[in-house]
This record gives sequence, C-alpha cells and structure tokens, in this order.
Amino acid sequence: MSQAVLGCIADDFTGATDLANNLVRAGMRVVQTIGVPSGPLDDEADAVVVALKSRTIAASEAVQQSLQALRWLQEHGCRQFYFKYCSTFDSTAEGNIGPVADALMDALGADFTIACPAFPETGRTVFKGYLFVGDELLHESGMRNHPLTPMHDANLVRVLQSQTRRRVGLIEQGTVAQGEAAIVQRIAALRSEGVAMAIVDAISNADLIAMGRAFADLPLLTAGSGVAIGLPQNFGITPAAAAARLPPPRGLRAVVSGSCSTATNAQVAHFLANGGEGFAIDPLQLAEGVDVAARALAWASSRIADGPVLLYATAKPESVKAVQAQLGSARAGEIVEHALAAIARGLAERGVGQLIVAGGESSGACVQALGIRSMRIGPQIAPGVPWCYAASRHAKGGAIHIALKSGNFGATDFFTSAFRQLD
Repeated sequence: MSQAVLGCIADDFTGATDLANNLVRAGMRVVQTIGVPSGPLDDEADAVVVALKSRTIAASEAVQQSLQALRWLQEHGCRQFYFKYCSTFDSTAEGNIGPVADALMDALGADFTIACPAFPETGRTVFKGYLFVGDELLHESGMRNHPLTPMHDANLVRVLQSQTRRRVGLIEQGTVAQGEAAIVQRIAALRSEGVAMAIVDAISNADLIAMGRAFADLPLLTAGSGVAIGLPQNFGITPAAAAARLPPPRGLRAVVSGSCSTATNAQVAHFLANGGEGFAIDPLQLAEGVDVAARALAWASSRIADGPVLLYATAKPESVKAVQAQLGSARAGEIVEHALAAIARGLAERGVGQLIVAGGESSGACVQALGIRSMRIGPQIAPGVPWCYAASRHAKGGAIHIALKSGNFGATDFFTSAFRQLD
C-alpha cells in the first residue's frame, strides 16, 4: 500500500463509507477496512478508513477498539487522524463520542480538537451549537424515536460536555463565515481559556471548506463526514474522476434493509408501491425459532432473475416499540441482524453481484457475513452513499459491488435509482 496521509476511524460501517465517499469526491483514493487490519493493505490509497462497529457497544470497548485502530494507522504512516460519528451525533449519556475522543486525544497528546457533525448536503446543519435535521431540531426529528440511540437534546455543547471530562466550547457560524484566519484565531482564544473541544457551526459547504483549511495542523478531528470535503486540499489533492473508478458491475441485484428510520421506511414503501417485490422479516417469528432467512432466500430465488428484490425488517416506530416490549431492544436487534446477515450471504451465493444494505447495524452484520475485509470506494449514489467494490468468498466471481446506506440517507426512490448508477 502507498503511504496514506489521512487515517480515519469510523464508529459504524455506513458511516465509514459516508466519510470515504466525501474524501473520494474531493480526489483522494480511499480504502475502507472492516475492522483493524492484521497487516499492510495491497491497495493504493491516500486515506484509509477503519470501519468499526463501536457506536452502541460499551464505552470501554469502543475506546479499546478505537485505540487499536489508531495504532495501526500510525504504524502505516498517517499524519492526521479523523474520528467519524453520525451526522445526527448518535450517542447516549455515557458516550461513545466523548469517551473515544478523550482517549484519542490522550494517545496523540492533543490539547485541542473540534466536533462537527454538519453535512449540509444531507440536511444536517449546526447553528449556535444546535443540530438541525432538515428544518427540525435534532430532538424534534425522527431521531427522538431511534431504537438504540434516541436523541433528546439538540444542544451539542451540552450533549458532548456530558460525555467528556474536558471543557467544551463553541465556534459560531459568524466566525466560520469569516474564513480560515478567523477560525484559527478563535481556536487560539478557546485554548487560552482552557477549552479542549469545540462544537463548530456549519450551514454550507463553503463553511466546511474554510474549516478544512483551518484544521490543517490539528492532529485529531472528530466529526461527521461533512468536514472531510475540506481536508484533501491540505495535502495538495484535487478532485479527480479516477479516484472513484471501479470494475464493471455484474450479477443479480437485491436490497437488504434493517433500518427503521423515517427515510428508509419511505424508501421501502416507494419500492413496493412502484412494482418492486419485497419479503418482510418478522422479528417475532425469528424469536420463535422460525428459519425466516431460509424462507426469504427461497422466496428471492424464484424472483430475483426478473429484477431487484427487497428483503426487509424495516418497520414503523410503533411496530418497533411493540417488538422491543416483547423481546427487549438488544435481543430484537441481534436476531434481526443475524437473519439479515444470513440473507445477504445467501443472496451472494445465489448470484447477487450488486447489493444495497440499509442501516448501520445491518450493514455491519452483512459485511461481516460476506467475509469482506476491505472495500474500494467508488462513485457517489446520493450524498453520503457510494458504491463500493469488495472481494468476497461468498460471491460468484469472488467480488461484489455493495452500497451501505445509513438509515437516514437517500431520496425516496433510492432503492431503484441506485442501481441505475451502475448501468
């Protein structure tokens, strides 16, 4: 592997591809690994994104995994580091954003870092320290019903301060709008006041570009994927189509959806309403021991040659709560992930070479079931979602095109329009 300059640690798999997508759009050649690699990578890369499944695990375990990733990235020459979390700042009162950021700062000897989940292209903006999802404050959006990390406060200074022992401050949009010099000056002022982390406002791509230049000398950044678009310029890299080139697609097409977000519910409904065929996964049947995965694969086998099929556990919030009330949140999530992983593997074995997976936890389970260790990042389908190409021993031909979609991302017609990007 050519020596990468930017080393990234993502707390879930869709978030990792979201970040990688923005780096590729800005001209970087990017490899995403699934977990911490055991040795050097073969691919040429300017940036490496290590995808962890650490967003909702115990904070101590998330810290351990993140530090392991940091050590690998340091050993392979990376000069700046990026801790990537969700653009909706998904976390609980205990973490894991604050604890992981603290540990990475300690390991790097960093006295200051920023926190900015803004990604205006997907409707995530930060103003006066408050996170907006479209026109709604975070706690008034669909995130208030998230089954694992419900968000009840849009004030990110307050949210992050509850998770870290360091003092948290704010760099307001008025400063960001003045450009690089003003941001650098504000950082110096915050440091002199004993502030070690700062939420940064951003309402446009221009803000992100200015922030990128201002952050060139910070050893660690913590952010959603938006800040990434301003970083390649610091390494002399400019946008280039070659950075996103993948091998030609082949094989059948399918969608596996585990996300229960508002956006994914709309995408499932659109797919079905427009003639797509779908198989619903029932968590209660799974809990009773029914081999739903086998049934789903038998159903798909007789239909998939005629076009993309959808296999989904996506459900409305009230249905999710009813299932969790009977099974418990953890068990409900685990049995659904296990079933979707078995389905993804079975689809690949049956000739699916173009696969969309919706949902962060679902993506992690499916990628692991497919035996994927690293992925080349290709062209953008929608903001935050690229097509990727990966070796898989379960895929016919030994490789698969795969898109890992965060639950909240993509237009209503995503499940159909995504495949047209490969035509």
